[in-house]
Amino acid sequence: MYYENLLYAIGSTPLVKVPFDTPATVLAKLEYLNPGGSIKDRSAYFMVEEAIRTGKLKPGGTIIEASSGNQGISIAMIGAIKGYKTIITVSEKVSKEKQATLVAYGAQIVVCKPTEKLDDPEGYYATAERIHKETPNSFFVAQYYNTENARSHYYWTGPEIWQQTHGTVTHVVLGAGSCGTICGAGKYLKERNPNIKVIGVDTSTSWLATKGSPKPYKVEGLGVDYPSPHLAAASIDDFINVSDENAFAMLKKLARTYGFLVGPATGAIAYAAEQYAKTLTPKDVVVTIFTDSGRAYLTKGYY
Repeated sequence: MYYENLLYAIGSTPLVKVPFDTPATVLAKLEYLNPGGSIKDRSAYFMVEEAIRTGKLKPGGTIIEASSGNQGISIAMIGAIKGYKTIITVSEKVSKEKQATLVAYGAQIVVCKPTEKLDDPEGYYATAERIHKETPNSFFVAQYYNTENARSHYYWTGPEIWQQTHGTVTHVVLGAGSCGTICGAGKYLKERNPNIKVIGVDTSTSWLATKGSPKPYKVEGLGVDYPSPHLAAASIDDFINVSDENAFAMLKKLARTYGFLVGPATGAIAYAAEQYAKTLTPKDVVVTIFTDSGRAYLTKGYY
């Protein structure tokens, strides 16, 4: 068996037990094994396909996206396969590896200063909006507001978790950034079993965590920094806020003790999952998502 197209290889990622010393079983879905290296392949594929279907993205067009790196990489990969030019705006804090990967796929990168708010005119999101307005025949993916982001996880990620656990999952611990994953997968799982608890993971200094007074943080790909429509639609039972220090400390533990080489956002998610699983029982099954690989951050010195 083989796939006719690389995009068909997205999804069906394995679910692996993480041997934390906790009463509950903790399972991690290894999304870094997607072709583009992260969970963002799923949402990027859904959003681009829907844009093509509805005529928002036309032949010869340009795809524009604001990204902390992984979404942009997925868009650049898809653009290369489908023959679209891609322009990706990123913050200066995005790793050199991610920027190099975007270039390798042929994307144009626009690096912007780090900002505390999504609507800051000098930030990567507002810059992407401006470039979109200035670029004829372009499509702005806008993962933070695009409903296909959450739909991809409702129709794809959530069902995989349910099937792989044979319906035994009792809790999911999911990162909150654009909030597409926690909104879509969480909604699907609660529809299958209303007793499943959906736990969100945020940075400790995000807009949401600080109730509107954000402070800079180093973790990439995590942090709710605006009033997300995906978050508003999500059924979240609780939030766990994780500091940079705890996220980075978990990276070494995962790699050197368990063999999982993952990125900083996953470090935060894994820390939250471990701490939360300590409060549960042996009958509980916690599923979390390891969103991307640590290979995209090696020059940061986290490991």
